[in-house]
Amino acid sequence: MSRSGYHDDCDDYLEYGRWRAQVRSATRGKRGQALFKELAEAMDAMPVKRLITEVLKAKDGSVCALGVVGQKRGLSIEEIDPDDSGIVAVNFNIAEQLAREIVYMNDEYFGELTPEERWIKMREWVEAQISKREAKQ
Repeated sequence: MSRSGYHDDCDDYLEYGRWRAQVRSATRGKRGQALFKELAEAMDAMPVKRLITEVLKAKDGSVCALGVVGQKRGLSIEEIDPDDSGIVAVNFNIAEQLAREIVYMNDEYFGELTPEERWIKMREWVEAQISKREAKQ
């Protein structure tokens, strides 16, 4: 199983539908929208535009998408278990479903890309998650 906790053997379509609804709700919610806006700002401020996979922060200082926010907030992200989505969610004040979704997009959906290409694709995805209605306010 991956860091996101997602797997390919879900044959229960109702369970899958409920999960996707929870992800959409967490994405559109107040905490989710706040995180996506903060993530966009933090990514834009990165001096080196690249994202890694598998960990929040590597020994060389490189970070994944959630690691960017953790650094911006001054969190001790080295102490957070990146494989425990519940702990990650608590530390980033988001729903666990959203934590798993962001990790999935960073590590698996865009996982085969170079760190620089991953940054571009993740930044586009993050922007697409920000509610245009909320952005105008």
